[in-house]
Amino acid sequence: MPFWYNTCGFCVRNFGTMQRILVVDDNEDILEVIKLILEDYNYDVVTLSDGTLLFDKVHDSHPDLILLDVMLGKVDGRDLCRAIKSAPDTKEIPVILISASHQVQERHTINGVAPDDFLAKPFDIDDLLEKVQAHMVAA
Repeated sequence: MPFWYNTCGFCVRNFGTMQRILVVDDNEDILEVIKLILEDYNYDVVTLSDGTLLFDKVHDSHPDLILLDVMLGKVDGRDLCRAIKSAPDTKEIPVILISASHQVQERHTINGVAPDDFLAKPFDIDDLLEKVQAHMVAA
């Protein structure tokens, strides 16, 4: 399996096609920042600001990983994560929950949600890249 290292030393698999990440957040500015960061590291990034359209976007874009904000206005990202992890056709997609509330990290498993990882806002770019890379290599 071919690997290459970008300028910051992060290992990225190269399959001839870019790995796709779906980023879901109701804050357009955060979506744009995450998109720019991940695209700079050779990921194909699809964004979504309306959590109610998550399953349509997942089925249209076939992401390799989902970065999912917990507080999405109309819907709770933990409920969406639970739905993703419960559906036979999406349960294998790694989900990283993102939240400004550090208490969410402690409660997400208790509430029956089983995300693959958690990232607290505000996040360090290196932390974001390390978590994404770890789940892309594991996938």
